[in-house]
Amino acid sequence: MTPLPPARRALRLLCTLLAPHRGRIALAATALLVAAGAMLAVGQGLRSVIDQGIADGDPAWLDRTLLFMLATITVLAIATYVRFYNVSWLGERITADLRRRVFDHLLRLPPAWFEAGRTGDVISRLTGDTALIESVVGSSLSMALRNVLLLAGSLVMLLTTSLKLALLTLAGVPLVVLPILLFGRRVRRLSRLSQAHVAELGNRIDESIHEIRLVQAYGHEALDRAAFAERVEAGFDTARARIRMRARLVAAVLLLVFGGVTTILWLGGHDVLAGQLSPGELSAFIFYAALLAGSVGALSEVWGDLQRALGAAERLLELLDTPAAIRPPTDPLPLPEPGRGEITFRQVVFRYPGREDNPALDLVDFAIAPGETVALVGPSGAGKSTVYQLLMRFYDPASGSVQIDGVDIARADPARVRARMALVSQDPVVFATSVRENVRYGRPEARDEEVEAACHAAHATAFIDRLPDRLDTELGERGVRLSGGQRQRIAIARAILADRPILLLDEATSSLDADSERLVQAALDGLMRTRTTLVIAHRLATVRRADRILVFDQGRIVESGDHETLLAHGGLYAHLAGLQFGVTKKGE
Repeated sequence: MTPLPPARRALRLLCTLLAPHRGRIALAATALLVAAGAMLAVGQGLRSVIDQGIADGDPAWLDRTLLFMLATITVLAIATYVRFYNVSWLGERITADLRRRVFDHLLRLPPAWFEAGRTGDVISRLTGDTALIESVVGSSLSMALRNVLLLAGSLVMLLTTSLKLALLTLAGVPLVVLPILLFGRRVRRLSRLSQAHVAELGNRIDESIHEIRLVQAYGHEALDRAAFAERVEAGFDTARARIRMRARLVAAVLLLVFGGVTTILWLGGHDVLAGQLSPGELSAFIFYAALLAGSVGALSEVWGDLQRALGAAERLLELLDTPAAIRPPTDPLPLPEPGRGEITFRQVVFRYPGREDNPALDLVDFAIAPGETVALVGPSGAGKSTVYQLLMRFYDPASGSVQIDGVDIARADPARVRARMALVSQDPVVFATSVRENVRYGRPEARDEEVEAACHAAHATAFIDRLPDRLDTELGERGVRLSGGQRQRIAIARAILADRPILLLDEATSSLDADSERLVQAALDGLMRTRTTLVIAHRLATVRRADRILVFDQGRIVESGDHETLLAHGGLYAHLAGLQFGVTKKGE
């Protein structure tokens, strides 16, 4: 089947989002029809006022006609209110639904997708592009429909008022439509490019603000200002080209439309003087011609907005069309309850996308018993972190299997698999919320007493008690108000509260000072006591505590054993220990 063009797919997306709100759409459409009908009726009232009220000198007719026009205008005002409110409501509702749909889809994408992309671009699409769509659905689309109705109604009234003048008016319509089609395509292309520039600005801002300490430490402000200014100017140049194109479109339409109205007025005036047309009919004709001209002019402006919105919808569709590489199987296997924490890698081979020639793991085979602590060591790039990536099912192996409690995790629900593990990383994640909510992230339904107990077990209570609002203290973006050791203990409290059978430690103490490391290590000892634990670490104190050490090199396990056995063996582990810790084999 031939795929639909992007514009049609974008329209289909908008129709899908609008479908649940048929009742409100019907109400808005009814109000739109009533308002358009009332506006057209005003022209007939104008004709009656001039021909029967003024020209015939009938005050009673004049009074009745003006009262009718006042009532018609009142109906027009009420219908316009109903239309405006409901259409604006639809715009906000559709934007909210679209943002939720895109965000929900983003959370299903694997970390690898975000590592390959740019965060600023995603944020731009989720905020700026959806705002454009809200503007169109909540305003421009309604204006377009209103003006289409007025255009059609005006044409009908023109034809019934003066066939000759109406035909002359219709003859000029192609001249007006042509620039709309010609310039509209260019506006859409430039709009899409303009949104791409905005996304690039978002990327630059995100990087510079996030890494402001590094920027200032290296005195890079001037270069960053210049790079940002260059992107701003590139975006301005594109926006200027888009604005110029829209201005040309509007100017061309207005020139053609009102030039045509002037011509019609000249011809109609001569018909009145010749007695072929009454003054009221000419007035009504001019009123309807003005409505038609205004409708066409408004449509030319709205057309540019519609093109921009289609470009924005296409960018959002690119996100929604991104496939989730890791999906739950149709009939997922359940994991045993309660979880034991048994881990098995069977002949696992894995290559990262784009690096197919270099396996990150090559026939890796090991088993970890429930409650066992195993350290993964080896040079950078040896495959240690890849074990975690596969275990949490951020990727699937090319061959072999990864099992938890005897179940191949490729045949289980990824959410259930990840619910068996708690992660404490080298760079702990702290959200811009309170201490309590950061710890509760590990188990949102936890009671306050359980949160406090987890903080106590993580040796975090002492510093939390010194915070202004204790557990309710806001920690700022990425936990900037805490030290590295404090953030690490918040992360450990989160893992304690999660209470999961498998614990993954990724360089959890490598960047801490001696005092912080002592406190964090004490918290980790308590956390590891009843759980299956995998540890990626270079510090000897951490590695020595492991029941077993797996030594990785170039994606393979080259050694396995406890600390003393591996030192005595004199292999890669002994070499690394000697380089990093000054430890050698006994007798050397």
